[in-house]
Amino acid sequence: MTSDRPLGEFLRARREITTPAQVKLLNVGVRRTPGLRREEVAMLAGISTDYYTRLEQGRERRPSDRVIGALADVFGLGADATAHLYALAHSDIPVHRAQRAPAGTAPWVSPHLVRLMGSWDTVPAFVMNPFMDVLAVNPLAAAFFEKCTSHELEVGDNMLRLLFLNPIERGFYRDWENAARVRVAHLRATAGRDLDDPRLTELVEELSDQSEDFCRVLARHDVWVAANDTLRLCHATVGDLTLSCDIFGVVRSPGQQLVILHAAPGTASARGLAALCREAAQRGRDAGLRTGA
Repeated sequence: MTSDRPLGEFLRARREITTPAQVKLLNVGVRRTPGLRREEVAMLAGISTDYYTRLEQGRERRPSDRVIGALADVFGLGADATAHLYALAHSDIPVHRAQRAPAGTAPWVSPHLVRLMGSWDTVPAFVMNPFMDVLAVNPLAAAFFEKCTSHELEVGDNMLRLLFLNPIERGFYRDWENAARVRVAHLRATAGRDLDDPRLTELVEELSDQSEDFCRVLARHDVWVAANDTLRLCHATVGDLTLSCDIFGVVRSPGQQLVILHAAPGTASARGLAALCREAAQRGRDAGLRTGA
């Protein structure tokens, strides 16, 4: 995600995926590139075409809040993407990075959270950092993913790497494309303006080298926090599942996120998840909670 003109790249990406119909313009003439023309964006935002062009090309880096607000309206940005756009426009403000473990040491997860997760017999749960590196996993989550992806979720895994580089996961998600967009958008939202973080650079370079799909999804510049999402899965043991995925920030550990999966009571998905819980219990929980501690 490292770039010398992140604001311009974001604006161009959003322009190219915004259609004339979305902004109630007539689609007149042959368009050499997808999406809106620069002059159309400028007109809708109430600025000159030359000024907007300078923004995209990185020759103008300090637009006013009024201009940023107008562009957010043109592109129909949600709250998370609008906040991201404002942050890119105010890149002179110092970045405060989330606390991380020193190099060579294991990430620290609160023992209280570890104990709480370990007590959940019916809720798959894990903790990850802003870059989706897994920091802690409860036994049910480990077993849940192993049954479908042939890989038991464990500390050190990365949820993006598994999604894009493990071919079995394409069959695990009934709508893999949507899952990919959600996770990449969440990465942009949680990474914020910390685009030169070594861990982020390493992850993006690895995925860009090995996955054309990652490059394609990343180029959209989608931004939103996936705090609540619906996962439609095809589980190898219990069949189709529709689960709610909720992500909560860990207050005492800025940057850490608790992810839990659960099903609506009384549904076939709830019964399927309960069957997996019974199977996990039979396998025993004497290994306890996997953590990096």
